[in-house]
Amino acid sequence: MQLNFKKTGDTGKPLIILHGVFGFLDNWLTISKTIADHGYQVFLVDQRHHGRSPHEGPLDFPTFASDLKAFIEDQALENPILVGHSMGGKTVMQYAVTYPGTFEKLVVVDIAPRSYPIHHTDILRGLNAIELATLASRHEADEVLSRYEPSLTVRQFLLKNLYRKDDGGFGWRFNLPLLTTDMGNVGAPVESDVQIKTPALFMRGAKSDYILDEDWEAILAIFPNAVLETIPDAGHWIQAEQPKLFVEKLISFLEKPI
Repeated sequence: MQLNFKKTGDTGKPLIILHGVFGFLDNWLTISKTIADHGYQVFLVDQRHHGRSPHEGPLDFPTFASDLKAFIEDQALENPILVGHSMGGKTVMQYAVTYPGTFEKLVVVDIAPRSYPIHHTDILRGLNAIELATLASRHEADEVLSRYEPSLTVRQFLLKNLYRKDDGGFGWRFNLPLLTTDMGNVGAPVESDVQIKTPALFMRGAKSDYILDEDWEAILAIFPNAVLETIPDAGHWIQAEQPKLFVEKLISFLEKPI
């Protein structure tokens, strides 16, 4: 599986960023340049079934973790720093428990290792209600989606995945049919009988309910050297809502000696 990626920065410690569900690497382009300016080689990766990576095979975290392992080996990266947001955070946690000792630090953005119920049902209904075969414009797609998702910000995020194909029609950057049938796998827990003692940073938005106070005990059970940062005035999309503070907390953690 050859994953699509973009690299920012020519020197420094390798740092890999994985996006969340319905996302792709373009969501992180601006912030990756800021991180690279601090002396890191930043690799933005489209996970399987998202972006320009292949839309084939299963949709589950063991597969995503295996994809990440293959990417690290293909790029000959030695002990990279792993950063993942939401679904991407689950991927890097699964990677950590499956391939311990192969990375330098772990950063998990607004997700815990516990199980989450499916909560994108209306979004999936809205996306599937958009008839790509007859779709005339992005505006028309937004009109359909607005019946299911009231937030303009969320709709704009989702519709970034809508693109013009070579034949002039529209397509999705994510594998909508598989996300529709297998979305439950995105909420699957990350479990481990072994503690991962590599330094880990968990970041949560103060306005988000993805990492609750009661999740912390379970996080420490797997990642005993984890620290928690709560970012004020931010929801689930910390890096978009508080980019300056996100980078500040990230770099502070990365520059601490192991």
